[in-house]
Amino acid sequence: MSHSHPSGRYRRINPRAGENPRLREIEVLIISAQDLKNVKHITKMRPYAEVYVEKDHHVARTHVEDQGGTNPSWNEVVKVKFHEHLPETDVLAAVNVDIYAHGHVREKPVGSARVLLCDVLKGGDASEPADNPIQCMTVQVWRQSGRPQGLLNLWVPPTGRFLLRRESLSLRVKEDEVEDQKVVDGAGGEAVKV
Repeated sequence: MSHSHPSGRYRRINPRAGENPRLREIEVLIISAQDLKNVKHITKMRPYAEVYVEKDHHVARTHVEDQGGTNPSWNEVVKVKFHEHLPETDVLAAVNVDIYAHGHVREKPVGSARVLLCDVLKGGDASEPADNPIQCMTVQVWRQSGRPQGLLNLWVPPTGRFLLRRESLSLRVKEDEVEDQKVVDGAGGEAVKV
């Protein structure tokens, strides 16, 4: 017998007894926001974002943006974990972004945005550039009152992972070795290896 939340909006995920649920991790690029509600009327607003799929399970957080005020620019990739068997086609399964204004006494909510997993996760090979374009999507930020206020720019790669840079470690080491073997003139005019 399964129990559901009274509102009917949430389902409890019950793994089998003695089983640890496996987690999936995806990467989300939180780029920037525009025209957010200024919830700090005396001091400058210093916003940050909390990103999650299942809030009671795992929440990732960006840095506090000190300069942007109501137009913050984070350009930060955060890693979000959620239960592996959470279906991407579930209309309740979404990447949620809650924006707060950092304060010395308390954090003030600025607004929230969400993107359905089924709209962004399309599969493919994380190492294949064609399967993993870096783009930007803009979504509405909603105030707690239900009013729209501001826009959030973010990107979730279709594979859930950003393309790994293929920088060769051996190439970097070789460059360092060449740098170390440069010859300079030492005292007395003789060549010295550095």
